[in-house]
Amino acid sequence: MTDAVTALRAFNRFHTRFAGVLQPSYMQSGLGVTAARLLYEVAQAPEGVLARQLAERLGLDAGQTSRIVAGLERRGWIARERGEDGRQRPIRLTEEGRAFFAALDARTRADTEARIAGLDQAQRDALMEALSRVRLLLGDGAAMAWRLRPFRIGDLAEVAARQARLYDAEYGWGSAMERLQGEITTTFLRDFKPGREQAWIADCEGAMLGAVLVADAGDDAAQLRLLHVEKEARGMGIGSALVDRCIAFAGEAGYDRIILWTQDVLTSARRLYEAAGFRRVSVERHAIFGTEMAGERWERPLP
Repeated sequence: MTDAVTALRAFNRFHTRFAGVLQPSYMQSGLGVTAARLLYEVAQAPEGVLARQLAERLGLDAGQTSRIVAGLERRGWIARERGEDGRQRPIRLTEEGRAFFAALDARTRADTEARIAGLDQAQRDALMEALSRVRLLLGDGAAMAWRLRPFRIGDLAEVAARQARLYDAEYGWGSAMERLQGEITTTFLRDFKPGREQAWIADCEGAMLGAVLVADAGDDAAQLRLLHVEKEARGMGIGSALVDRCIAFAGEAGYDRIILWTQDVLTSARRLYEAAGFRRVSVERHAIFGTEMAGERWERPLP
């Protein structure tokens, strides 16, 4: 079986060829790929960027960065100005540099579009999701934007599958959890009450990073269900944003309280609930998932 290291190395070899990285002149620009990449970073900072910041962003040493900056300056594409501190010289594109970069960027975009022209929209969505997931897994999440959106066709089946795998990997809850996830999502879809129920997906450029549901529990109570955040997305504020969205929705829908059921071993989730104003109201021992644990019911009044 191919391991992750072998697979990543194979992808790197594919992508360097696909992206033209191995060519001496990137997109017939007269620049190597490193210089073109540095020029891109300068173009993204119209207020100016320091050479040391460029080196940090691109993983270059100071000498290499200095040589590339000097070469771009000789071509008339960038200018180093005096900053408030005389030792700091912000780098900006010149007018000629902006025109050169705009043409290079357009050429790169057109080339990329031509390479994926044969993909239909579903395939493009799958590609975007896969690329986003790779960036997240390899540590680029801080540079990516995520948002909460209402669920779409197919989302809840994916929620059930992802949560079943997540809980099995982290807690060994196996098929019992998978059955429960399937029952909850199937019931939600079958009996969905617009305006009284909703589900949200934490979406990062096509990749699902987390999800949550609000269902009508009867007796003027909303129920928060199936909260999860993917492992690679934890610490980004997604969990608290999902919980807050549920509380806001339940209040707007006219419920007088919001309830949930969780397990004592889910310490991170329990901290989120407590911070959001939920309080534990009952505890019951069970072995639904194969091992004994404490199931907890929590509740929060709504204004």
